[in-house]
Amino acid sequence: MSEFTGRKMAMVMVSFFGVIIAVNVLMAYKAVSTFPGLEVKNSYVASQQFDAIRTAQKDLNWTMTPEYDAADRRLYLAFTDEGGQPVQLSNLSVLVGRSTAARDDQTPEFTYAANLWTTPIDLEPGKWLLRVEAHAADGTLFSQRVSIMVRG
Repeated sequence: MSEFTGRKMAMVMVSFFGVIIAVNVLMAYKAVSTFPGLEVKNSYVASQQFDAIRTAQKDLNWTMTPEYDAADRRLYLAFTDEGGQPVQLSNLSVLVGRSTAARDDQTPEFTYAANLWTTPIDLEPGKWLLRVEAHAADGTLFSQRVSIMVRG
């Protein structure tokens, strides 16, 4: 059996802290490289308009219900009013992506048929985030973020 010397202790300590430092550097790199960016350019200006936008959207009293059909690989969005009747949109924009990385982000084109907005889209199993922006006929913005779970 060999003797445990100061040199061996130094190698153990350097290896131990080397692994810790390497993991921290890797995690910091992953955190920065997968961050999709800022939500708004100027948060102060956005905060000044927040209450007015929120009140206008609440006054619409719309409900948006998403559904993903994994067999057909289609995403469906239903927009209804307080009575459960379909509403007319003048504009629809949807960002589909993961909440942790921007590399999977997609902005599909939707078509309107049978009171549903639909698009073909291939979503892998897991949690997906939908950022939906729609405008009422009078121009009022309806904005909602909703998560959907795609089963494998």
